[in-house]
Amino acid sequence: MTDLTTGDLTTLSIAEAGRLMARGDLTSTALTQAFLARIETVDPALSSYVTVTADIALNAARQADMEMGGGLRRGPLHGIPVGLKDIYETAGVKTTGHSHLKIDYVPAIDAETVRRLKAGGAVILGKLGTHEFANGAMTPDQPFPPVRNPWNTAYQPGGSSSGSGAAVAAALCMGAMGSDTGGSIRNPAGFCAIAGIKPTYGLVSRCGIFPLSFSLDTAGPMAWTTEDCALMLDVLAGHDPNDQASARAPKVDYGASAQRPIKGMRIALARSWYEDSGAALSPDMAKAMEDAVRVMRDLGATVEDVTLPDIRDYHICGRVIITTEAHAIHRRDVIERPEKFGYTTRRRFQLGAFLSAEQYISALRFRRKLQQDTREAMRGYDLVMTPNQWGGPEIFEDPAPIFHFLGKPSLSMPFNVTGQPAASVCCGFGADGLPLAFQLAGRAFDEASVFAAGSAYERATPWRSHRPTL
Repeated sequence: MTDLTTGDLTTLSIAEAGRLMARGDLTSTALTQAFLARIETVDPALSSYVTVTADIALNAARQADMEMGGGLRRGPLHGIPVGLKDIYETAGVKTTGHSHLKIDYVPAIDAETVRRLKAGGAVILGKLGTHEFANGAMTPDQPFPPVRNPWNTAYQPGGSSSGSGAAVAAALCMGAMGSDTGGSIRNPAGFCAIAGIKPTYGLVSRCGIFPLSFSLDTAGPMAWTTEDCALMLDVLAGHDPNDQASARAPKVDYGASAQRPIKGMRIALARSWYEDSGAALSPDMAKAMEDAVRVMRDLGATVEDVTLPDIRDYHICGRVIITTEAHAIHRRDVIERPEKFGYTTRRRFQLGAFLSAEQYISALRFRRKLQQDTREAMRGYDLVMTPNQWGGPEIFEDPAPIFHFLGKPSLSMPFNVTGQPAASVCCGFGADGLPLAFQLAGRAFDEASVFAAGSAYERATPWRSHRPTL
């Protein structure tokens, strides 16, 4: 049993805290108070929260305690303190998108995911920093300071779910909601040494979440462990008639899938993406990747090199689609009120004006081919394994407005293009002490295999016991 007299409540996992509350050994109120106190002490150095809803959180925690004391158990998130990326609409609480354009916007109703979290008994601690409208970067002309990486505040936390990644890593919430259009859950998860999954496109409702790219946007959970992400997805997944892309998928016990053994699982290693693409992993990342492959084999999985389509094809296909759709969404504001945007966000949105309808349609058709070719390459395999990032996080500097087109191809973009579920799993730290991570991607709607493999790896390695020193 966790020693609650000396242990730090804020470093419990969701699974551990849930078991303690179910036994009556812990209250949600005590847990929530511990997080609120830690936010007040630690977050000034990180700026992960843009709004802390302390009174709302404490009321929800007391309600959870009353319900659990009366024998009502709403599920794995009952009484669990979580944070929301500030593009999730929250009734009566500002939802800013980290932008001057929405600085005073107070929604009347909750996003569907927020409604489900509350129905599951989760305690909402507040709203977390993001790249502006989940695009662009954090620049000095935006209304909130940039989120810092808790492993080293001189470094980026990754984006666009920056506050979500930093807050979970710094033990300022037990779980957080992010969004992923080209890697925006997995990038900060990897750079902050936490777990995060981009679910299958259509599995989790986007209703009430600020859009960036209708045909690629995905909402999903971020937490300290893969198992905790699975427990969050148990509450979040399900059809929503108000989201036109929402899928009707069979109900799955994701929490149970995180306990499955992976002996006999077949994993396709996308080595060509990071060895034959003209870009190179950092030496630390290359070693961590080989070590992770060895661990998976030791756990009984078969890991074999498989050739998938060129990583650059996915990258440019996804970038054309995102840039075109984002411009369509934000076009009027970019024309009429350009000064309201941060300069990087503005330029990235403006770039969409220079892409033609023909180029956009060609990218959509090319996406279909990439989906088919990826599915064919995965024939006979349960998962794809590849690095989550080229190396550790980058130091803070002025971001290049269109670097995302011209730099190294994104290792996360392929699974946005294909729509497959993909998770980031911490696989160690570089010589500089900064986090490294790999990805596991499954077939559409097979999050269960992703959770099984990610959780098995975490149990077999020491990385979940490493926390940043703040």
